[in-house]
Amino acid sequence: MRLKILTVDDSKTVRIIVKKSFKGFDCEITEAQNGVEGLAMAAKVTPDIILLDITMPVMDGVEMLTKLKSDPALKAIPVIMLTAEAGRENVMKIAKIGVRDYIVKPFKENVLVDKVSRVVDLRPMGEAAPIQKKIDDPIDILVVDDKPAIISQITEGFGHTPWNVKGVASTGEAIDFCQKKLPDCIIISLSLPEDAAITLFRIIRSNAKTKYVPLFGLSVKTAVEEQARAQQAGFSTIIHKPIDFEELETKIGKAVNLDSSGKYFQMGEGFMTVRLPKTCNASVVNEVSSYLKDKTSEAVNAGISKIIFDAQNVASLNMDVIKLLLTSMKTCRDLSLKYALTGNQAVIEESKKFEESKDWKFCDTVENAKASI
Repeated sequence: MRLKILTVDDSKTVRIIVKKSFKGFDCEITEAQNGVEGLAMAAKVTPDIILLDITMPVMDGVEMLTKLKSDPALKAIPVIMLTAEAGRENVMKIAKIGVRDYIVKPFKENVLVDKVSRVVDLRPMGEAAPIQKKIDDPIDILVVDDKPAIISQITEGFGHTPWNVKGVASTGEAIDFCQKKLPDCIIISLSLPEDAAITLFRIIRSNAKTKYVPLFGLSVKTAVEEQARAQQAGFSTIIHKPIDFEELETKIGKAVNLDSSGKYFQMGEGFMTVRLPKTCNASVVNEVSSYLKDKTSEAVNAGISKIIFDAQNVASLNMDVIKLLLTSMKTCRDLSLKYALTGNQAVIEESKKFEESKDWKFCDTVENAKASI
């Protein structure tokens, strides 16, 4: 999967420089001229990283960054700010909102590439991509926390997966583990004594072997200052305690580039079934949407012409789910595919409250849905 970089800048010259800087890398550059366009493009393509100018017309970078961080589906995307203002006050302002790094204009191409490579895995063009693991493949997660209860909680939280969780209590133990076996993801408690989390982060990032391993910071939600320092240092994302394991699993899957389509898409007996989970928040909807086009093409190429959208497990129907289903049904109509919906009683009743879904017809089981088309 190609790396996606979104550059948001009102200067065409800067956008050209950004494109030129990454010409030798396996990445796709998308552009926007202001914050309004930037937000729309971010929602459309879900970039792996955003390069965001501060001073722009219509909507400036600070406002766009604020809106990004308040959007559940977009807040985890790392942002590097481009600014002509190197003053401490301006830097502190954007750091508090949640920026990963900043670059002062004018800048050299190698500086931009270096800053971006610290956050995402830049692969030279033509270099063979590793075989993508699936969400149900084993991966190794290293947890660095001096509280055994937290390590046990994370181990139990991933008990339903084939993922291997190894817990250590100190920086030294973490370094020893990484020398013996390279983990796929590292979760570090930000409350480790003597600023050990930041120290460990720098050691890991300075080592060629571990440089690109995703690093998650673990923190109590109210510890805003330690979270800001971790984000400024370059942590991939921050996980709040108490831990939402569904969210954590999704974030690890994205960071490790796991193919999670199997959670939602199944094919067989002439049908493709799209199963929506109980919790269908904006992040989940965004994840399903990212696979929809490719999986539909895969189904058509396999000779499948019937699709079931299964919402039987969905706890609550919201506008994000409705938009996803509307888009999916339009795709089916455009490709002359037959489709049917399933839903529980709560979903059926809630659908009647929205203008967009009030006339939808649901089947009560997947078997009945298949029989209906």
